[in-house]
Amino acid sequence: MGDLKVIGGIKKLNNQNYNTWSTCMMSYMQGQDLWEVVNGSEITQPEVEDANGILRKWKIKAGKVMFALKTTIEEDVLEHIRDAKTPYEAWNTFTKLFSKKNDTRLQLLESELLSIVQRDLTIA
Repeated sequence: MGDLKVIGGIKKLNNQNYNTWSTCMMSYMQGQDLWEVVNGSEITQPEVEDANGILRKWKIKAGKVMFALKTTIEEDVLEHIRDAKTPYEAWNTFTKLFSKKNDTRLQLLESELLSIVQRDLTIA
């Protein structure tokens, strides 16, 4: 299941492929005119609706981004953004989680390593 591909053949985000995944997702969202709600001029939800339906349009874009993000990540990664209210919040969670100087990232890797070691041990 780790090789399951979704949007445009992008492999799901896991603990090893953040740089590749984020580059592909950024390109995908830019191509779909969604990047502005992730990391641009539309990161905050408009407070009121106007005659052009700006709030409705923002909610549609944000919903598309959240769907794209949530369907291109492994289940264990989903736990970290389950409660994110905006695409900006979700994206920044990934940035912090997978940055090279992050204690949380180190804990994830340590936990994964421990899991691998435990599988190799046998109970006598």
